[in-house]
Amino acid sequence: MLNGLWLGFFLIAAVAALARWLLGDDPAVFAALVESLFAMAKLAVEIMIVLFGTLTLWLGFLRIAEKAGLIEQLARLLGPLFRRLMPEVPAGHPALGLITLNFAANGLGLDNAATPIGLRAMRALQELNPSKTVASNAQILFLVLNTSSLTLLPVSIFMYRVQQGAEDPTLVFLPILLATTASSLAGLMAVALVQRLRLWDPVVLAYLVPGALLLGGFMALLAGLSATALSTLSSLLGNLTLFGLIIAFLVIGALRKVPVYESFVEGAQEGFDVAKSLLPYLIAMLCAIGVFRASGALDFGLDGIRWLVDALGWDTRFVDALPTALVKPFSGSAARAMLIETMQSQGVDSFAALVAATVQGSTETTFYVLAVYFGAVGIQRARHAVGCALAADFAGIVAAILVCYWFFG
Repeated sequence: MLNGLWLGFFLIAAVAALARWLLGDDPAVFAALVESLFAMAKLAVEIMIVLFGTLTLWLGFLRIAEKAGLIEQLARLLGPLFRRLMPEVPAGHPALGLITLNFAANGLGLDNAATPIGLRAMRALQELNPSKTVASNAQILFLVLNTSSLTLLPVSIFMYRVQQGAEDPTLVFLPILLATTASSLAGLMAVALVQRLRLWDPVVLAYLVPGALLLGGFMALLAGLSATALSTLSSLLGNLTLFGLIIAFLVIGALRKVPVYESFVEGAQEGFDVAKSLLPYLIAMLCAIGVFRASGALDFGLDGIRWLVDALGWDTRFVDALPTALVKPFSGSAARAMLIETMQSQGVDSFAALVAATVQGSTETTFYVLAVYFGAVGIQRARHAVGCALAADFAGIVAAILVCYWFFG
């Protein structure tokens, strides 16, 4: 699947570039393609510099938590649920605790913490994988739930809106929460369908139903807060949770006689080793995405969608937000750039900008996550991971558009 996708990006870019040259008399498109290749290679290195520091830091703290027994305790707590969703993962395996931490970090919008925790979880799942180059069912479920990225506190989206002068930066909070919930449910359902997981199992329902009720209660509580209070709570809760997690690891580790400094250095060394293996995968994927964008293929697709929507007699206002939606599965930096450009050109509180912000917060960058998580453990065959992840992306995008019509239409 990855081989076909990667090759497809280049072939579609070549066709689009030829069309711009022969039909649009634009020979400069080939210079743009070459420039994009070098720019994406440079971007991959810049991303790696950030990942080196982040992975080193967080895998150091995770090693302390692991030696203190916290990962094992989390695994026991969620053992009954994951025995149904990931039957090939033994009860009490460290991967289960790491998966829990990863989902918690994603939910709080703590991207810098979620990625290294997720990589550590993927490596733990790889230890159980009988085929080291083919993704296991457990790895696919974990990756799809990561790409759907259930986010309770989209702090970064609020920050972008503040930078662009929004009067109420948290205006999109509830739309994002609804859209990201839809994408996560779609991802889970897609994987459950392919892997024939029994979601109606009483044990699974015993975990999911209370979670849904808690989420609904949380939404009801936050809906009653003012914009200022909500923004303050979001920032405080995110940062407090992040730093509180670090202090908890250190204090519990010290109380349980764990040599915290030596353990941190040991885990940090592992983070450095993991980061080194990611660069080839990042360059491969980012360069393919770069030529796809530079060729004009994205613009061709957007114009076609606008024509089709107009021909059907539908409201075309959401089409101006589609650049963010179309590039989000491929590149987080490109999606952020598209979002900010939409805010600037259409207005920060325009319908298109509100839809783009909701889309940005509803899903993750599927192919980036795919390249990083599977690349870190040497997975070459993704099986149904891409299809299920894209189903979650599609559900999140559609939900974002519909919810914004409901809230702001």
